[in-house]
Amino acid sequence: HGNSVPRFHLVWGTGPGLLAPFLRKAEVLKEKGLLKVFLRHRVEEVLVEGGKAVGVAGVVLEEDPKPRGAPTSRKAVGQFRFLAQAVVLATGGIGGNLDLVRRFWPERMGKPPERMLSGVPDHVDGSGLFLAERAGARLLHLDRMWHYPEGVENHTPIWTAHGIRILPGPSALWVDATGRRLPPPLFPGFDALETLRHLRQTGWDWSWFVLNLRILKKEFALSGSEQNPDLTGKSLLQVLKNRLLGPAAPVRAFLERGKDFVAAESLSELMRRMDALAPGVLDPGRLEREVRARDLEFLNPFAKDAQVLALRGFRRYLGDRLIRVAPPGPLLDPKGGPLVAVRLWTLTRKTLGGIQTDLSGRALTPKGEPLAGLFAAGEAAGFGGGGMHGYKALEGTFLGGCLFSGLRAAQGVLEGLE
Repeated sequence: HGNSVPRFHLVWGTGPGLLAPFLRKAEVLKEKGLLKVFLRHRVEEVLVEGGKAVGVAGVVLEEDPKPRGAPTSRKAVGQFRFLAQAVVLATGGIGGNLDLVRRFWPERMGKPPERMLSGVPDHVDGSGLFLAERAGARLLHLDRMWHYPEGVENHTPIWTAHGIRILPGPSALWVDATGRRLPPPLFPGFDALETLRHLRQTGWDWSWFVLNLRILKKEFALSGSEQNPDLTGKSLLQVLKNRLLGPAAPVRAFLERGKDFVAAESLSELMRRMDALAPGVLDPGRLEREVRARDLEFLNPFAKDAQVLALRGFRRYLGDRLIRVAPPGPLLDPKGGPLVAVRLWTLTRKTLGGIQTDLSGRALTPKGEPLAGLFAAGEAAGFGGGGMHGYKALEGTFLGGCLFSGLRAAQGVLEGLE
């Protein structure tokens, strides 16, 4: 459950911190007249002449003051046509287009959810992929997706079906919609894709974390720059405070305002509130048996329960013991209360397939030949080549693929201009 070599994991400053050095360089180039930025320009066609990409065309959209990530006006107020010696597509995947996600949902993962949440804004709609296909490039592996089973509805949504991913520690009890514990090794924070595949066989679109406040304080984190103001703001003091004392303010906000969060002083009351969110699905008797069986294992110093063994193994590492993994203990311990249940949905995120390219980022045709003048990078190219990961991936391997495929595409453009 991890990488055997160093990898990108968490950027100091999160997304804004990652972008900052690139934006500084872009501003310098812009001031020198070497870079032009056209906002509110929607590309609708890659121009091809004589088998070579020679530019792009599309429409100019009216100005819209909505915040970053929010859906904006699609009203066209003009047209544009730009010619160029090379076109590089870096338009992302399909995670914000739930209809496309369902269309390409792999059969091996079961039936696609009727209800799921979007982990990316509406503009991540797959349009760039099909621009490339219409221009003559080959798309492949669009059935390879990296979505998460731990999504919760954002209490203050920015984009359509806006979901936030919980980054859980290993202690919560994970049960399906009926209250049945997930089989090992499908524990919180382990194998996201296998857990999603298992849950898609249950017939329900949601599952549950069952835990207590003591575990939540120690183990719950949320994905996203806006959900981690301490890291985004580069405040070491706040990072230490939130990790050691917890829960961080964004986690508290979900506990207080999140539609998928319920809390109670007793297990019977918790189950009543869970049932109120999804009437008639939860089996209270089954869930109570699962909770009590789990607690007996956590109280047994010789337990062979796989989750208990894993948790005790994690706590042998000082970093996990200090900031990530709660001390083993029963959920029903009154000192750990109140009890908390979190309803979890499928959350879309990454597209592992995309525009097929060679090692220089040049888009390839269905015959495997370079389409002159057209390049692709980042998620639009499946993080490199059209899908460098295979069916699965690991956290930290996406950013590297974006940076490296972008570098190779830039080098490929320069080589083509020589």
